[in-house]
Amino acid sequence: MKNFGFSNRSRYAALLLASLFCLFLFGMSGYIVVEKATPLEALYLTIGTLTTVAPFELSASGRLFAIFLIIFGFGLLAATAAFIGNMFMDGNALELYRRRKVRRKLQSFRDHYVICGHGQMGQIVTAELFGKGLPLVVIDNDENAILRCRELGVAHIKRDAMEEENLIEAGVERAKGLISVVNRDADNVFIVLTARALNPDMFICARASSRGVEKKLFRAGANHVVSPYASAAMRITQNILRPTITDFLDTAISGKGIDLVIEELEIPENAPFVEKSLMEANIRNDFDLIIVAIKRADGTRIYNPSSLELVHARDTLVFIGPQVNMDRFFQKIDGKSRNSKNMNHEAPAEQGKEE
Repeated sequence: MKNFGFSNRSRYAALLLASLFCLFLFGMSGYIVVEKATPLEALYLTIGTLTTVAPFELSASGRLFAIFLIIFGFGLLAATAAFIGNMFMDGNALELYRRRKVRRKLQSFRDHYVICGHGQMGQIVTAELFGKGLPLVVIDNDENAILRCRELGVAHIKRDAMEEENLIEAGVERAKGLISVVNRDADNVFIVLTARALNPDMFICARASSRGVEKKLFRAGANHVVSPYASAAMRITQNILRPTITDFLDTAISGKGIDLVIEELEIPENAPFVEKSLMEANIRNDFDLIIVAIKRADGTRIYNPSSLELVHARDTLVFIGPQVNMDRFFQKIDGKSRNSKNMNHEAPAEQGKEE
């Protein structure tokens, strides 16, 4: 229903084109009969007549036919010119072109991230994920947010993220994760509930601004809930109590400032060290990486694991080490560098120019 105006306009444009074709066909046929012209000459005469340019001398019969053609054809030409001019003046043609182009590109997205809301938190999340080369699409109905996305070159949809059809258009059913950081808690709950119904296996992270909302978001299907105020308070406290540790962790997680990062990787079933101990895997010696934690597939967490701890398929290992070594390890396990900006995803270079 939202494209009803565009549908009517498309039908009107098709009607105008069909009428013009019939008009040119009629004019050519008339000149072929009246002036004994060739098809090319007839086309030339028809165009010249309809544009009020006399190409060459006509017979009396040809002039009468030209008058008839001008009277009945000039109005159609004027209507067509007015339609085309109005279409480009009000921007609807460009708007429709942008929407269709973005829709086609989004259909090729797989394992991408959908970010609902591009406010203060959404801008930070978008910048971090986009900076890592991850494919993503932002949904926001605010014009300023859309302009920011265009400047960054991020795929975006100017829609309300609460509408199911807009989530489907963003490819939620094929997405790897969804981040809901709109301003209202009730909207976040509804978005999470809708997204979980569309994609039961997707990872969902949501924002909670008020007390008690966390439980509702978890019940709606969120895997992780972030409270900005609680997180900020905890951050301030840790900066006071443990400033060195906090600074080190922040630097390691962001990967900026030192050549040391903290990363995680879910071990695939075909990994060479599945069902082997950490000692047998020899990760420390081969890649100079320290395994600080293991998260089992059932959610069990093992911190500071011993060298005899077994590694199972679908375990998530948490590493700390130099970025170069981390890239080598990820390249060996899943074929790509975790922080590569040219990851194997279809992230269009011109996506930020579309709506």
